[in-house]
Amino acid sequence: MINDIHHTLDAVGPRLKRLRLRRDITLTDLAEQTGISASTLSRLEAGLRRPTLEQLLPLARVHGVTLDELVDAPPTGDPRVNLRPVACADGSVVLPLTRRPGGIQAYKFILPTGADEQEPQLRTHEGYDWAYVLNGTLRLVLGEHDLILKPGEAAEFDTRTPHWFGATSAGPVEYLSLIGKQGQRAHVRAAPKLDE
Repeated sequence: MINDIHHTLDAVGPRLKRLRLRRDITLTDLAEQTGISASTLSRLEAGLRRPTLEQLLPLARVHGVTLDELVDAPPTGDPRVNLRPVACADGSVVLPLTRRPGGIQAYKFILPTGADEQEPQLRTHEGYDWAYVLNGTLRLVLGEHDLILKPGEAAEFDTRTPHWFGATSAGPVEYLSLIGKQGQRAHVRAAPKLDE
């Protein structure tokens, strides 16, 4: 039992780092949001220090996950996903739709009304993304392509291609995103058309 506890706590560091990188924030930014020093956060992420409850609580709150998710506690049999929205500095809201780290992750993004002349900040990272627009108009800049996606439209791409998502001046946009490691792709399959 003691070994299980040590193993669980040892796995928290890499999970904390993945959560921070997923939100694309620095250790300094996270330190400001949690009140935990950047050096302590660095040691926690590297596994050089085991987290305390006093450290886990603000980290779970800032990352928008439960303590169970943060320490990867064994499932309790309740299949519901705790939808805890994460508000971002740019006014967008992210709702995690999956509750375990690793594998393909699902999110709902809500972006505030954008400006048509907004200069996109293109980013790249390892992985694969699939986005499906629920409401509004999504602007996707993907490499040299500047695309407009409307409700019901989807895009699928390798995230090593420089990309950026934003809303247009037409209003806010809501879209679903499946993000996986390199090589994991989301596929939509349609039934074959029957001969009439």
